[in-house]
Amino acid sequence: METLQEIQDFFHNGYVDYRPNLTVDCAIFGYHGGELQLLLVKNKVFTKWCLPGGYVRKDENLDRAAARLTAERAGLENLFLKQFKTFGEPGRNSPRSVDGDKLFELTGIKISEESWLTGETASVGFYSITDIVNASPRADFLSSECRWFSIDNLPPLGFDHDEMVREALFTMRMHLYHFPIGKNLLPPKFTLKEIRQFYEVMSGKQLNASNFPNKLISLGLIVKLDEKRNIGAHRSPTYYKFDDEVYEGALSEGLVLA
Repeated sequence: METLQEIQDFFHNGYVDYRPNLTVDCAIFGYHGGELQLLLVKNKVFTKWCLPGGYVRKDENLDRAAARLTAERAGLENLFLKQFKTFGEPGRNSPRSVDGDKLFELTGIKISEESWLTGETASVGFYSITDIVNASPRADFLSSECRWFSIDNLPPLGFDHDEMVREALFTMRMHLYHFPIGKNLLPPKFTLKEIRQFYEVMSGKQLNASNFPNKLISLGLIVKLDEKRNIGAHRSPTYYKFDDEVYEGALSEGLVLA
């Protein structure tokens, strides 16, 4: 929804196309330069930073809704998406922190008690991971900003999104040892040190310098290349790459990396 007319149609007639009281919120993690970040949106009428999210359309399932919303916010499609928890605590979005005057100023709309947008909503949380370099964060008509924050320096979040972020981070780090999610976040060829550092940043834990890479090799997940990085007089590290067939199988079926 990028235009005023689309926003007005959504507020007045959105119940025709969207499921009332059911939303999806997406924790989009970004990795680049050895740092883990999170994409947040600053809504003009909710007054606080939030995870990107929105209502689920009647013609899409939850997975497609999450894919649509991550594409709209991160500018990327076909991201690795995993559902992590449903949030439905009574009062989770009430009282609403909506600036009614600001909403009216922007759209000419006042939400009545009979509106399809009032009442409690349950939200299904998804997380995804992308390379920040490849993403193109976009704010929509009702958003003033959409940008990355370091996971260690997040602003106060609206609604129950602080809890959502904690749950998303916990689940992502659990899944990290069962799904090889690094292929699109590392260069096509990389050293063992680079892949170990990637997993250390994502997991928040220090890993054994030899045991963890050796585990990836023994699983056939990464394969050695006949090529070394030229770093001058020092010992040149060997390059590795993901085995595409093993990677895709592990991504769909899972495996144990730890």
